[in-house]
Amino acid sequence: MFIDNFQEYISVEKRFSKNTVISYLQDLNQFFKFLSSEFNISNITEINFHLVRHWITSLLENGLEASSVNRKISTLKTYFRFLEREGYVKENPMFKIISPKAKKRLPIFLEEEKINNLLDDIKFESGFKGQRDKLIIELFYLTGMRLSELINIKIKDLNFNNFEVKVIGKRKKERIIPLSDKIIKSIKMIIDNKNQEDYLFTNTKGDKLYNKMVYRVVTKYVGKVSSIKKKSPHILRHTFATHMLNNGADINAIKELLGHSNLSATQVYTHNTIEKLKKVYHQSHPRA
Repeated sequence: MFIDNFQEYISVEKRFSKNTVISYLQDLNQFFKFLSSEFNISNITEINFHLVRHWITSLLENGLEASSVNRKISTLKTYFRFLEREGYVKENPMFKIISPKAKKRLPIFLEEEKINNLLDDIKFESGFKGQRDKLIIELFYLTGMRLSELINIKIKDLNFNNFEVKVIGKRKKERIIPLSDKIIKSIKMIIDNKNQEDYLFTNTKGDKLYNKMVYRVVTKYVGKVSSIKKKSPHILRHTFATHMLNNGADINAIKELLGHSNLSATQVYTHNTIEKLKKVYHQSHPRA
């Protein structure tokens, strides 16, 4: 099935992140298992439009949301474009595939009152661990950076003189994010005796934090101020963008700060702003 070749293509040539590569390979593995169990097919040249459509239908019938199905379709489109380019297949079975319409979901975020409560009133543990955990929450909310960007910050990426930090985003794109004086003071409190090559966020043994550990920190403290089900680091990224928009920030500036490659990805946050305006209108206008 030329999986090794495809993995090298998306890792090296397309420069997909490690997590994206893993997701793509998992999607392909699931697709091939379906073909093998349902149709006894193991040869790439036997795959056609109808078989792909059968798989998509089965995913939807099993309750997978359209947005998740569309991501898997994207995987197959990338895969078969690669196979076609390399001459492994003559026809692309994805050519006629139409993606199911996904329901528009507004990004979930914390209200300003709750995030202020979290940062100003909630007690964090004493010592290094508490300082580190609070800084994690602060950086997510004050910069809007992604989880992968946060855990990969090294001391050398911080520029205290210019009040900024360099992060590596999707597809290894670098960008500069401004930092406030307050957040820099918080950073300086946890970087004593660290070398330039050391990671900013480490455990008590000095090892780099891993994703699940950061998830646990965010889940623990966001849970103290909110009952929302999904308490992931991305919630704080959504909160950053929504609050910036609500307070008059230019959407193009927010796009750059978030590291979005196109404006449409950022515009989803305008829906939250519009919903807020509608709520204020209906609550405040005497004839509404």
